[in-house]
Amino acid sequence: KMAQRLDGKVISASIRQALAKQVAEMVEKLPGFKPRLAVVQVGAREDSNVYIRMKLRAALEIGIETTHIQLSSSTTEEQLIEKINELNNNADVHGIILQLPVESDFPIDAELATNTTCPSKDVDGLNHTNAGRLSKGLLGDDTFVPCTPLGCMELIKNTGTTIQGKQAVVIGRSKIVGSPVAELLKWSNATVTVCHSKTQNLKEIVSTADILVVAIRQPQMVLGDWVKQGAIVIDCGINPIPDATKKCGQRLVGDVAYDQVSKIASWITPVPGGVGPMTVAMLMKNTIHAATKVFDKRLLPSWNIRYLPLKLLNPVPSDIEIAKKQKPKDIDVLAEEIGLLPEEVNLYGKKKAKVSLDVLNRLKNVDDSKYVVVTGITPTPLGEGKSTTTIGLAQALGSQLNKNVFACVRQPSQGPTFGIKGGAAGGGYSQVIPMDEFNLHLTGDIHAITAANNLLAAAVDARIFHESTQKDEALYSRLVPQKKGIREFSTIQIRRLEKLGINERDPDKLSPEDRTRFSRLNIDPDLITWQRVMDTNDRFLRKITIGQSPTEKGRERVAQFDISVASEVMAVLALTTSISDMRERLGHMVVATSTTGEPVTADDIGVTGALTVLMRDAIQPNLMQTLEGTPVFVHAGPFANIAHGNSSILADMIALKLAGPDGFVVTEAGFGADIGMEKFFNIKCRRSGLRPHAVVLVATIRAIKMHGGGPTVVAGKPLAKEYSEENLELLEAGFSNPRKQIENAGYFGVPVVFALNRFANDTDSEVETALRLARESGAIDAVCASHWSHGGAGAVDLARSVIKAAESKSNFNFLYPLELGIYEKIETIAKKIYGADGIELLPAAQAKVELYTKQGFGNLPICMAKTHLSLSHQPELKGSPRGFVLPIRDIRVSAGAGFLYPLVGTMSTMPGLPTRPCFYDIDIDPHTLDVTGLF
Repeated sequence: KMAQRLDGKVISASIRQALAKQVAEMVEKLPGFKPRLAVVQVGAREDSNVYIRMKLRAALEIGIETTHIQLSSSTTEEQLIEKINELNNNADVHGIILQLPVESDFPIDAELATNTTCPSKDVDGLNHTNAGRLSKGLLGDDTFVPCTPLGCMELIKNTGTTIQGKQAVVIGRSKIVGSPVAELLKWSNATVTVCHSKTQNLKEIVSTADILVVAIRQPQMVLGDWVKQGAIVIDCGINPIPDATKKCGQRLVGDVAYDQVSKIASWITPVPGGVGPMTVAMLMKNTIHAATKVFDKRLLPSWNIRYLPLKLLNPVPSDIEIAKKQKPKDIDVLAEEIGLLPEEVNLYGKKKAKVSLDVLNRLKNVDDSKYVVVTGITPTPLGEGKSTTTIGLAQALGSQLNKNVFACVRQPSQGPTFGIKGGAAGGGYSQVIPMDEFNLHLTGDIHAITAANNLLAAAVDARIFHESTQKDEALYSRLVPQKKGIREFSTIQIRRLEKLGINERDPDKLSPEDRTRFSRLNIDPDLITWQRVMDTNDRFLRKITIGQSPTEKGRERVAQFDISVASEVMAVLALTTSISDMRERLGHMVVATSTTGEPVTADDIGVTGALTVLMRDAIQPNLMQTLEGTPVFVHAGPFANIAHGNSSILADMIALKLAGPDGFVVTEAGFGADIGMEKFFNIKCRRSGLRPHAVVLVATIRAIKMHGGGPTVVAGKPLAKEYSEENLELLEAGFSNPRKQIENAGYFGVPVVFALNRFANDTDSEVETALRLARESGAIDAVCASHWSHGGAGAVDLARSVIKAAESKSNFNFLYPLELGIYEKIETIAKKIYGADGIELLPAAQAKVELYTKQGFGNLPICMAKTHLSLSHQPELKGSPRGFVLPIRDIRVSAGAGFLYPLVGTMSTMPGLPTRPCFYDIDIDPHTLDVTGLF
């Protein structure tokens, strides 16, 4: 009886048809997505060209996009490695093959080149990592097997034979075919013998085989009398032998004498048409598999996160002691756990990294997670634990309830870190770690903001100087110089021409009048609003004189320094949505007013591109982790009084995609709900288009009592006994403030969970009273949490309440439409959020309303600049004041950030150092380099 023919053409056609259907389904689910295969060839061998054309045709038939990268024979090893790494880092390329042999005029280590290919893209299965996995039997989703062995196994399976328990003989031990197919048979529970050129008694060994795979490159070496009756024979050989009957004078045969063996075997592969077509089909299958892994991550990111256990101590040690005792995961490990690709993560040491904005494009079809904002009641000067609650809630959702969860917090300024407030990493057993890196330089974002801000400040003063010391033609010639005999406008100068309505683009053809208009900004030195900044509390820089050197020719003026986080560049960073959007916003920043009353922008100065370059890396969110190993984005830190006081839109957007539709993103709004939350909704959410699902309102018994008439709380001084003893009368009187803040959240249609941050001195009666009053005031739930002392486990009830709230009905809306007048928008905030009877515009503010309306800024949202210590403009008025009129001293514009900020009273933008700053306690161990004294 003749053996049945294992027709590789038929079987591979069926496989390719199924793969084509799989690709079509991918494209339907994720428009724009296609599997992509890159074939790298060095040289131009004709046999290699034939094989490549075969692969490209098969890929085209299935729907795989291919790129054939043909490098010349003068390519060096270094150039080849560079090209492969370029493909490794291209997220749109899913499979890479290096066509062998490599044909170059220079020595190239082919093994080094194949091992350069990323294991997850190594669809030829030749990388050492994949080979190692195969040898260990790790044949899961992460392992790619060489294509010919995979095709052999597919052919054997098509016979319907059970491999387990069979005797298998493999002739040949090459890395590409013989050895891998032997491993596959072994891990399919066959008993495998590998034969090679040095094997003794080859015929006798072959005769024992139930399954025989031959890959020895010897034409028709295996004869009929070698083969066991009924064996399955897979012939991997392809050898040319002379044949006068053929036009080409030769024909292809395998390593097996087909005519003889086909009379003995039960199944046999022909040559050609057996293993060859299967090899190509398996290459396509591997490519689709590689693409599917990327596809699945884009469609639904999956996390495989390892949480860090806490070792709780009582009493609770200092923040930095806790942080130092917890060993963080390496940040690349965390990044992989939450579904980030290696090319999307830029490491800054081992414990922090920047995350590429490319994630947004990769995950654009993934539904967002639930979005939760943490805010607080009007605080004491000590703070009520919003950051700690944000981190504790994230730890609870992650480590305790196994939800995908991201915390998004602001980067702290070094001003308060070394001043009086300390750091902002949370506290107790709910912290971001490493807390010293978090609180100090992090990845240098604030330094980048400082550099960009001060470059613009220097450019403003330099422009005034040069305009005042040069005549029109000389100024124009220096602004548009000839370079190598050619004179042309730069891109940013063309934008200025467009703004001025000048259509001519040849610098030599501008009229004298247009040259003057183009060159002169005519900045009024008394109307410069752009200040220099530094990230240190320094009260003596609040008012300074600059330009005193004789080289400035008497052009002195009074100026000031602000703290870096008060810079509009910081606000732009926090509100931007892309690098191009950031460049546009930076260009729109108004730095001064001209002598004719026109706003002068960074674009007019010509510095926008340079500012964007300085901010290129800062735009990427910083990835860190909590004490329990859940991910945290730390990004941006705008002042919450003169700016909007929230972390970046980009951090939230990326986190929402990474956490996925069943996950949570917990973001924090600065200061009390009347400031941070209101700006979060009206400015940040309006700009981002994101809609929150729940508000967590943080309160303490201490702060509520203060609002009920308790003694003044002063940072650095012991608390009065009223705060350590039960006093329900103070508590009930002071609940007017939480009640108003719950009401404020209600204006936006978002459910509120009241979170009581419990301290050791709080009595059960006080806690029960506060929770009852919160529910009566409209909170969807009220929960006591002990995350400071117990980590995530202490916030489980809070986390469950947040999940419930996020799943409840939300009718989000803004407090006011942008089309409302400037006065009316300010009045709406004052009346509804603060409880004022109305507002009073002082003369300077009234003039700005008219000016900004005329200049086209009337439709910007409002960012109120007022004290955070009271709902009113007077810090000493606690609770929920009534019967007051809010005075608006002045109004300023942050045209780049995109808001107007009315000044209620005097707002200091440069804090000072106290008598005993935090830096007294901060030091470093010279042996271990451990930081001490931070909190």
